[in-house]
Amino acid sequence: MNQNIKEPVAKIIPKELEKHGDIRIDNYYWMNERENQEVIDYLNEENAYYNNLTSHTKDFQVELFEEMKSRIKEDDSSVPYFYNGYYYITRFEKGKDYPIYARKKSSLDAAEEILFDCNQMAEGHSYFQLGGLNISDDNKYAAFGVDTVSRREYIIQIKNLETGEIYPEKIEKTTGSSTWANDNKTLFYSRKDEQTLRPDRIFKHVLGNDISNDELVFTENDETFTTHIYKSKSKKYLILGSDSTLTSEYQILEADNPNGEFRIFQPRTRELEYSISHYGNHWYITTNADDATNFKVMITDEDKTGIENWKDLIPHRDEVLIEGIDIFKNFLVISERSNGLTHIKIQPWKNPEAAYYLPFDNETYTAYTTTNVDFDTNILRYGYQSMATPSSVIDFNMVTKEKEVKKEQQVLGGKFNKENYIEKRVWAVAEDGTKVPMSMVYHKDTKLDGSAPLLQYAYGSYGSTMDPYFSTVRLSLLDRGFIYVIAHIRGGEDLGREWYEEGKLLEKKNTFTDFIDCSKYLIAEKYTSPEHLYAEGGSAGGLLMGAVMNMAPELYNGMIAQVPFVDVVTTMLDDSIPLTTGEYDEWGNPNEKEYYDYMKSYSPYDNVEATAYPNLYVSTGFHDSQVQYWEPAKWIAKLRALRTNKNLLLFDINMDAGHGGASGRFESLKEVAKEFAFLLDLEGISK
Repeated sequence: MNQNIKEPVAKIIPKELEKHGDIRIDNYYWMNERENQEVIDYLNEENAYYNNLTSHTKDFQVELFEEMKSRIKEDDSSVPYFYNGYYYITRFEKGKDYPIYARKKSSLDAAEEILFDCNQMAEGHSYFQLGGLNISDDNKYAAFGVDTVSRREYIIQIKNLETGEIYPEKIEKTTGSSTWANDNKTLFYSRKDEQTLRPDRIFKHVLGNDISNDELVFTENDETFTTHIYKSKSKKYLILGSDSTLTSEYQILEADNPNGEFRIFQPRTRELEYSISHYGNHWYITTNADDATNFKVMITDEDKTGIENWKDLIPHRDEVLIEGIDIFKNFLVISERSNGLTHIKIQPWKNPEAAYYLPFDNETYTAYTTTNVDFDTNILRYGYQSMATPSSVIDFNMVTKEKEVKKEQQVLGGKFNKENYIEKRVWAVAEDGTKVPMSMVYHKDTKLDGSAPLLQYAYGSYGSTMDPYFSTVRLSLLDRGFIYVIAHIRGGEDLGREWYEEGKLLEKKNTFTDFIDCSKYLIAEKYTSPEHLYAEGGSAGGLLMGAVMNMAPELYNGMIAQVPFVDVVTTMLDDSIPLTTGEYDEWGNPNEKEYYDYMKSYSPYDNVEATAYPNLYVSTGFHDSQVQYWEPAKWIAKLRALRTNKNLLLFDINMDAGHGGASGRFESLKEVAKEFAFLLDLEGISK
């Protein structure tokens, strides 16, 4: 490793930032100027430094990439699902990076009709993503969204599936998703604010009309809300939703009457969350009404939608979180979570007492309902996997209770044997006495004497649950002696809604201390040691990395922070930055002093100090719409200026990508190979 290469030094231009009488000095504020050539030069300098410092691992990165790629079935396809007379299939061809979307009429033996070949569509673009594929009820038209920049701004177009023609109209600045009314010619879609990228308006487009004449149906004026539109599974209603972190509101309109007026289902009430499903003459509502912290399911007559009419169908339980429902003609399926694990409950409409749970026997696993678009069926399709069990798609007959594995993920190469890996769930005790679960997997030959390298991953924000999942990519670490751990820390919803509430706003630091206490447990129990412990997180998980690194740098030999949200105070004070205002319910509004002070006390960028930091690999995308590139750029510059040791500080900027990184199916593996090479190099492993 050539440590003599000169580190980039960012120029210092002090800028005073004043709020609530408090002055912060930001020496690198100038990096916010995306068009400034000096900024681009600095980022290019960082990239050159990264490439120089890691040049000795380039061959190993290629080996890792080829190894990971070799486990993946290249000519793969999804399990077909049946909808409205057609079987729909997504498939990949060998040597190609992007999916092909196809369908077959009535039978899987029918001729294949290719809807979209994304390999052809991606030609000439360094980034390509197709989203929001949506077929009209008469099966003639497909609306779809395309993003070629990676800022999650999609252009919606319409394809005539009978002639193959893609119409010239391009609807820009959208989320990519849309929904057809039942007349097969009226398309509703949501559009984004050009500066903040907040989806704030719903429009209506009529096939053949000029886009400039599209009618504005709804504007969401509250900057903390976003808006979207979809059709009920029963196909009877168009449903227009407005959501913030804590509050939801829906409007409904008969899908047969696209020119009618939407009417409010239940007016927004702060901290009232609800979602709605239509079936028969009723609405089914999953909600936290009446202090149902873990949510309950309620029912109301189709024409009496106000909350005063809602009645309990599945009452609230303190120990069980209701995550969602799937409605079928003969069954209600409830997705639940208790003690950190998912459960699927099948309840017949005619005999609720005969309800039962799908049997799962692993200590740690993930189960979830998948594509269930057909209403009149007794077959439930669900997915199942664990950290040592490849994912399966299973069709379950809710009447006979027979199951058919439609597909199990193949691990190519002939070396994978599930019996070679040990998975378990362990619990750390946090500093406030709370028990925090971790899911763990390692090779059976790995010694548990403190000498093993261990990668600890977590996210811990937005109530987002990190379930234990299988990864063919991860095998490249496990087979080289690494232990892999997912820490289910507060801020996620892993142990119910309270778990989330205790890891946000003025309790956000629980997220960071939970992670640290998990690390201390792993060291104390001799799974690893500070010389071999590594941590990883992305986006809000990158904030976690930055905060943990400031609070307990001595516990880790290295960290990976992907697209990290590290300049919390400055970003949350700038409501012109995409998505900021919608985040107040998660982090707090720093325009209020209490939240400003608390945020400042953990914000990674604001708390960098003169100390010894772990080795660090940071990645970002220049076009990132979620976390702007300048956050990690400023953070790295400040770390370079203040740290007291000479550990690695690597900053890898993809000048063509956004928040999700590279778009191709295998291109993203190259990014993982960089991260793995960083970890393995620190462990002295080079093959």
